[in-house]
Amino acid sequence: MLPRNCTFLESDWKALAPHWYPVAFSHEVADRPFGALLLDERLVLYRPAGGAVTAARDICLHRGVPLSMGSIDRGELVCAYHGFRYDCEGRCTAIPAHPGAAIPPKLRLPTYEAVERYGLVWVRLLNEGGAALPEFDAWDDPDYLRVLPNSVELNASAGRQIEGFLDVSHFAFVHVETFGERQNPEVPNYPVEATPTGFRADYVSTVSNYPTHLKHLNPPGFQWRRLFEVFLPFTAKLTVFFPNDGQLHILNATCPVSARKARVFVPIARNFDKDAPLQPTLDFNHQVFEEDKRIVEQQYPEDLPIDLHEEIHIRADRSSITYRQQLATLGLGRSFTA
Repeated sequence: MLPRNCTFLESDWKALAPHWYPVAFSHEVADRPFGALLLDERLVLYRPAGGAVTAARDICLHRGVPLSMGSIDRGELVCAYHGFRYDCEGRCTAIPAHPGAAIPPKLRLPTYEAVERYGLVWVRLLNEGGAALPEFDAWDDPDYLRVLPNSVELNASAGRQIEGFLDVSHFAFVHVETFGERQNPEVPNYPVEATPTGFRADYVSTVSNYPTHLKHLNPPGFQWRRLFEVFLPFTAKLTVFFPNDGQLHILNATCPVSARKARVFVPIARNFDKDAPLQPTLDFNHQVFEEDKRIVEQQYPEDLPIDLHEEIHIRADRSSITYRQQLATLGLGRSFTA
């Protein structure tokens, strides 16, 4: 059943709902309920007795108050309005106004699958089997430093955001203040191959990934490899291969809050500069995503066109062309709003 005031086409919502999406940082779900929005569905996340996260519909079934306004008491979720209590399976366990009365069986919250991985809480709204979480092995590798920047809020579709993350021809124009090189705009050919989760794009160029003020560290003639791995529909991992066997892994995990709103989580892992201060990394990441945000929020049409005839494509767009084609195989609409 579609959420009230759903901004998605019904067919698109049903195609998206079985997949996993990040909806919060693990640290956001602590000793109080946390409210989130996924595909227009209001969620309340809570930890009964400090354990695993439970995800449920964020509404008390008595008088419609968001349960995220409530509290956690003795491992149960307590409504702020009349004190109705719900356990880790969404069952109402107490009605304070009538402590001896039988509790109707229908006083049970709809709950959803939730797991914690990579410092994030992931939820899917429909369990139809098969869907797996995106792979990010470096996060659990003791040889890697883990970095968890703040999320990025976007007034844009998740599809547009992911496509921008995959785009390699905008470096020389959008990211000049961070790592792009205005004098080096050419995009060499790169291969794209399908995978069970989406596709891989293996891009090699001379555009250095060092920040602009550190370009002098770039070895002469070094070929920078950027491996993009897509996990449909809205997660992509970028691995950048640095000199001296350094590797930087960036997981771009986008939550489709609503049709034209997204929250982007960006766990990062690297096997170099592990003792360096983290703030420069956080600042650099924030600036790169702000540069993208300025563009993506202005794209028109806001909906990501699935029909390849609706926009002009060039050879450098192999990733985005493949991405749109694969979204179509999920059963998404002609102009996808997500």
